Amino acid sequence: MAAKAAGVGRWEVVKKGRRPAASGSSRGGGGDRRALGEANGVWKYDPTPPIQTTSTLYERGFEKIMKRQNKEQVPPPAMEHKKPENKKQPKKVAALTNQNQKQGRFRSLEEALKALDVAALQKELDKSQSVFSGNPSVWLKDLASYLNYKLQAPLSEPTLSQHTHGESLHGYRICIQAILQDKPKIATTNLGKFLELLRSHQSRPAKCLTIMWALGQAGFANLIEGLKVWLGIMLPVLGVKSLSPFAIAYLDRLLLVHPNLTKGFGMIGPKDLFPLLDFAYMPNNSLTPSVQEHLCQLYPRLKVLAFGAKPDSTLHTYFPSFLSRATPSCPPAMKKELLGSLTECLTVDPLSASVWRQLYPKHLSQSSLLLEHLISSWERIPKKVQKSLQETIQSFKLTNQELLRKGNCNNQDVITCDMACKGLLQQARGPRLPWAQLLLLLLVCAIGFLCHDFRSHSSFQASLTGRLLQSSGVLPASQQACAKLYSYGLQTYSWLEEALPAWGSCLLTMVQPSLQLAWAHTNATVSFLSTHCASHLAWFGDSLTSLSQRLQIQLPDALSQLLHYLRDLLLLLYQNVLLPLWQLLLEALAQAQEHCHEACRGEVTWECVKTQFTKAAHWTWLCLQDITVAFLDWALAMISQQ
Repeated sequence: MAAKAAGVGRWEVVKKGRRPAASGSSRGGGGDRRALGEANGVWKYDPTPPIQTTSTLYERGFEKIMKRQNKEQVPPPAMEHKKPENKKQPKKVAALTNQNQKQGRFRSLEEALKALDVAALQKELDKSQSVFSGNPSVWLKDLASYLNYKLQAPLSEPTLSQHTHGESLHGYRICIQAILQDKPKIATTNLGKFLELLRSHQSRPAKCLTIMWALGQAGFANLIEGLKVWLGIMLPVLGVKSLSPFAIAYLDRLLLVHPNLTKGFGMIGPKDLFPLLDFAYMPNNSLTPSVQEHLCQLYPRLKVLAFGAKPDSTLHTYFPSFLSRATPSCPPAMKKELLGSLTECLTVDPLSASVWRQLYPKHLSQSSLLLEHLISSWERIPKKVQKSLQETIQSFKLTNQELLRKGNCNNQDVITCDMACKGLLQQARGPRLPWAQLLLLLLVCAIGFLCHDFRSHSSFQASLTGRLLQSSGVLPASQQACAKLYSYGLQTYSWLEEALPAWGSCLLTMVQPSLQLAWAHTNATVSFLSTHCASHLAWFGDSLTSLSQRLQIQLPDALSQLLHYLRDLLLLLYQNVLLPLWQLLLEALAQAQEHCHEACRGEVTWECVKTQFTKAAHWTWLCLQDITVAFLDWALAMISQQ
């Protein structure tokens, strides 16, 4: 090369775009450049395009080698050179570059990580820290660029895409994950700015998914930060079809990574839960059927997060929104979920019943659905909650009557609610014996039997009823009693007819002045009270009204409970007292009847029964005399001993 340089003249710097002056020089320069290319090939340098970063250690180490190659000092071009050889040279260099790129890639990221030299990585990082001391951002960029260069593997994450020139992004991914695993609040300190950035790139789904993926890494270390990212970044764009699948998949993975949901209590409120409810169950929304079904599977866990650690004091705040959505026209799946949530609110939080009372007049159609659901699920409700619900239903009955009387709203809804209230109260009170129907049936049966008996025997005396009453002595005794009552009634009527006018006139003469004076005093008292105590009387009237309403609500339940206890008491008395007494009475009557037959010698008549009663009374009297005399003798003996 020195001889050639001496023969031609001198060395010169070859710059881009310079052409040789003569054709001979062009032919001579071709051989020299080919030799230079062969010399460059001996360096074994991988000409893969480097990552475009700042002027760092890796740019100095890899990219500046290519810059020096463009400004290399070469001999002046020779005269002998053929143009076809000059055209084929770039193709050879491009083929060599593609071959080196293919050799530098791995089948998977795992293989690339296994082949990564950690010592070399630490060495390069130490170099960056020594050259750019006090600039951690440059260290991080150098570290990410080095990992991008070394980890040449296909991307498994669908949300990230390669740059147009084909460089790997695994280094960026690893650095983002490492930072947010250690400091997850970095992603949530300014979510509004990130949301604005996301919306500005909404027409470019690849960039939006990259932003969502990067921010979402904070959630895998901390559930609260993950929920903040999802609620602040992904929920606002849930209606975008290109972004919603990733948002729901991220939420599923977040809840799977953190199965202990107690750490996320308080993060989801009513303003967050009910949009999710609408997305999950309302048809024809912006979500695809598969994504909507996926969200329906996640909704129960989201509801647990929303209800929090103390659902007994928070569920009443969710009750109005649940009730307003439970319309007769809502989808069946959503209706089932809403009615279940409303029942849970009434069962867990006592304040939900009072909230329902306030909303009832303006939500009649929704309340009718809830009442019918309570009828079907009444047995699964705790007893304590059943009692409070009965008071609520009683107040609904009064409201229904008032609404029907005013007629200002849809009467059909009021009638439906009133029927549901009656059915629910009837089921709450339990099955009862229809005493009125039973007594009426018994009376009809008795009248039918008597009519058939009298008709079949042509007369009362010949009927079975008449003969039974005659043989038992009831008929003669009742006839005598009726005759005596009739006689006494006539005597009383004649006496009243004679004495009542005279006594009435005398009494009126004596009492009339006092009555007139009392009437005057009463009028004066009433006028005084109406003049000076009108406010007190109004308060008293309002108090009576509220008391009567309270009694109307609570008294039926108290009476029902009292009747229940009374029934148990009567059943106990019947089984333990009345039934044994009845048996004893039957035995005593049988013995008395047998004694009467023996005393009357087989024919029982009223005179014989009267004689036996007289004898029994006389015997009882004699027994009492004997007992009294014995007691007196004992008392006198005790006194004499004293």
